[in-house]
Amino acid sequence: MSSATPPSAAAARSAPAPTPPSSTGRFPPVWQAGRHVLSLDQPLIMGVVNVTPDSFSDGGCYDTPLKALRHCEQLLQEGAHVLDIGGESTRPGSPAVDEAEEIARVLPVVREAVKLGVPISVDTYKPGVMQAVLDLGADIVNDIWALRQPGARAVVAAHANCGVCLMHMHRDPQTMQQAPMDGDVVSQVRAFLDEAAQALVVQGVDPQRILLDVGPGFGKTVEQNFSLLARQAELLDMGYAWLAAWSRKSSLGAVTGLPVEQRMVPSVAAALLAVEQGARVVRVHDVAETSAALKVWQAYDRQRPARAGKAAPQAAA
Repeated sequence: MSSATPPSAAAARSAPAPTPPSSTGRFPPVWQAGRHVLSLDQPLIMGVVNVTPDSFSDGGCYDTPLKALRHCEQLLQEGAHVLDIGGESTRPGSPAVDEAEEIARVLPVVREAVKLGVPISVDTYKPGVMQAVLDLGADIVNDIWALRQPGARAVVAAHANCGVCLMHMHRDPQTMQQAPMDGDVVSQVRAFLDEAAQALVVQGVDPQRILLDVGPGFGKTVEQNFSLLARQAELLDMGYAWLAAWSRKSSLGAVTGLPVEQRMVPSVAAALLAVEQGARVVRVHDVAETSAALKVWQAYDRQRPARAGKAAPQAAA
């Protein structure tokens, strides 16, 4: 289920037309992520690797290729299934990084990380960065702009099988929290992501390559973020798999009063709630703790009547 060489654009053009997204209310059975085909029967952990000096949670901790690669290896030992490498902070108000600087940050890490035997994702919205990392063998593009930057969609559509994560963001990182969304946030996020995904599908991208992300904290109030979490199951009938990225977010700090470095427990709680609501991939900083919690959830999930092949118990008369 993997290949050593990234597929060519010609292969993408000659591939069979993708099937439409599922209308059964269930996510696809697998996620096609570049060299890897990942089963979605159980939730997957995407470990965060920030190679930035200013990320809100761990900026500056892994800002050399050697530090970043060691962190990649540590996350894999702790239970990560996918590694997500980012070269630009997207915290509210963060300054943009030019393309050349972002490439200089991420390429040395990606060059080595693709040898680790797991899917490598790169968190970027810049088409030039996308092309550069895919050419090196990266498997996934994780885009907070949902491929809205000119040329971004074409880069992904031209690749035969790279995975892609499309996130909802209101406005941009510099202004998104100055005027958060109004109205029913769930219906607006649904419409936005459905349009973004369909724009890829009509260009020949198989829905099994696509993950959707409601974008907690990106232009939304605390209440809206938790509404999206509580009502996530309403989005499952769109027919795509879902990624949940709640790790250490400010909304968790708002309800717990905890600073970012102490938000591991609420982050794990949010990841479990997202999985319970249908998310198949959780993007986290605290991989070991999330992995342990998911093992408990999986043991519980296997014993549900529907999963265990048992009839639901009847209430006493």
